[in-house]
Amino acid sequence: MSPEPAEPAEPAEPAEPAESTESTDSAEGRTHWRRSLAVAVPALLAAGGLGSAMAGGALAVGLRIQDRPVDFTTSSLYGTQYGAAVVDQEVVRPDGSTGSVRVLRMGFADGVINGLCISRRQEIAGATYTLLLTLGDDDPRSWEIRTKNTVLDLRNATGVLDMDGIVDLNTNGADVKTVKDASGAYVKNPLNSPQHRFGIQARYAKFDRIVGTAQDFQIPGLLTTPRLTLSVRRGSVACPAPAAPVGTPGTP
Repeated sequence: MSPEPAEPAEPAEPAEPAESTESTDSAEGRTHWRRSLAVAVPALLAAGGLGSAMAGGALAVGLRIQDRPVDFTTSSLYGTQYGAAVVDQEVVRPDGSTGSVRVLRMGFADGVINGLCISRRQEIAGATYTLLLTLGDDDPRSWEIRTKNTVLDLRNATGVLDMDGIVDLNTNGADVKTVKDASGAYVKNPLNSPQHRFGIQARYAKFDRIVGTAQDFQIPGLLTTPRLTLSVRRGSVACPAPAAPVGTPGTP
């Protein structure tokens, strides 16, 4: 379920500083969300209200960023039961018209992420603002963010990819398997790929030092992180370059 919509935010004065909100849980050391969140901010100035909801624990089991592309960086992303397929994703153009773009949709059944930054820019009244969402800590040795059923629609990305287990390249995208249903059977075509599209299947996949642009970013299952910060900044602000991870998940 999505949280109740917030009251419309009052317009910000141009000289006001950007808002920033950080959410933590000192008792358990992690933030646990139990309802679904859609971050599709049509006006970034309303993000201050969203930040207040974060601090109050009103966020959910999952995270979804949609509607327009977002830039992101991460030191490392490691997932089990990895699949990818080429799909057509619906988009809304700046003029309000709709269309589609071809993206590489990647999915993990279970994943761990070593720090994550998401940046989205938008023009408001002729000025550029950037919404920055950062998760995790600053330790390159920890994969501190845990996820389930992660889906990324990539428009472009750079980084280092390492796959293990049985790796199947150029498989039919509609035959890729990632998550299971309540009975324990694999969900058919979880990435919603058309038939005969390029696909990848692997038992494990690890991406290091990713810098990319995603058309859609979904973590509808469990998402836990030791820290989350949301800020709105004037101008075009990029995520910092990701540091190289140290070690591998589950090892010193």
